[in-house]
Amino acid sequence: MAGGMDLGTSSKGGKKPLDAMINLVPFIDLMAVTIVFLIMTAVWTQLGRLQVSQSGQSTSEQEPPPTQLQPITLLITEKDLKLTVGGSQLDPLPITRDAKGRIDIEKLMIKLKELKTQQPDQAAITLSTEDSVKYEDLVRLIDTVVTDSTNTPLFPSVSVSPASAT
Repeated sequence: MAGGMDLGTSSKGGKKPLDAMINLVPFIDLMAVTIVFLIMTAVWTQLGRLQVSQSGQSTSEQEPPPTQLQPITLLITEKDLKLTVGGSQLDPLPITRDAKGRIDIEKLMIKLKELKTQQPDQAAITLSTEDSVKYEDLVRLIDTVVTDSTNTPLFPSVSVSPASAT
């Protein structure tokens, strides 16, 4: 036996078979998991990149800093509506009801349109409501702040929070 390779001959007279059965199902499973892992890490490495620029670039090549949008909050109580823009609170609007018992929204619409003209890029508003406010009033006010009477979008991104959280 040159080279030390077993040729399948044994001293007991029988030959050992050289063919071995290899189960390919675990191999295919392992390769599928490995490929999925590599694809996922490739996506995450692309998302994890930062856009970095040199500090010595001229200002004409850089984007101007975005204008800071002030958050708008509407506090809803049983008696009035209080608009807050940034840190300043506007005059409270007393709640009046029409003949059907619904909240009259004309004064609120005027204020919201003024705010939209002051901050045209602002799309978000937070409605903070007390527990005693009726659900139908809250829904009416949500509909009011999303679009005006001519279906022009005002603040399409509305979030609702309890008044105690603000």
